[in-house]
Amino acid sequence: MTRVLLIEDDPAVRRGVVLGLSRNGHETEAVDTGEDGLKALAAIKPDLVLLDLMLPGMSGLEVCSRIRETGRLPIVILSARGDDTDVVTGLEAGADDYVVKPASTALIEARMRAVLRRVAPAQADTGADTGPATAGDLRIDRSALIVRKRGEELPLAPSELKLLLILSAAPERTFSRQQLLEDIWEHSYYGDVRLVDACVMRLRAKIEEDPRHPVYVQTVRGFGYRFGPLPA
Repeated sequence: MTRVLLIEDDPAVRRGVVLGLSRNGHETEAVDTGEDGLKALAAIKPDLVLLDLMLPGMSGLEVCSRIRETGRLPIVILSARGDDTDVVTGLEAGADDYVVKPASTALIEARMRAVLRRVAPAQADTGADTGPATAGDLRIDRSALIVRKRGEELPLAPSELKLLLILSAAPERTFSRQQLLEDIWEHSYYGDVRLVDACVMRLRAKIEEDPRHPVYVQTVRGFGYRFGPLPA
């Protein structure tokens, strides 16, 4: 059973999502403001947050950023705003995925499952040894799913962690955006490669000394991304 916190101000949407998820065995708590959502985090200790962007008072984007500051709790945005700018803005704020309303319970659950799988140990997905590995200033512990930079643990979101695990497991191998999209988000339809670019930007902000000149997650123009090679 998954414990879900839904932050949604529309009563009809709130009732529909809670009913649909509860019927399928999920324990779902719903609040209607960002402020109440942040207060509920400590009491509920959810496995995942479903978050509307257009909330009264504190915006969904601010709520997303506040949650992301504290760790890698999975966040899926539910929003009626589905153009490219809104999607990328939500992802850049730290969300792990983005679902455009109206959406079926089946679709919401599929995205939830995909995000939650990124929190699980990823040895099978990366094809790599689960022991800690050092790369420059980074220490990547695949078993504990902890990444440290110069000894300080980094608060990586599930998608950021999965991206780093996949790239670092095969240094200097180039991965296409489409390949990363399918491996991390389990999306295969055209257009969502923007998820990859937004995630790379967030990851670089946390692990690179200068995100404008990345050392770890490097762009291969016209194709995708690779990890390293690191300078000697």
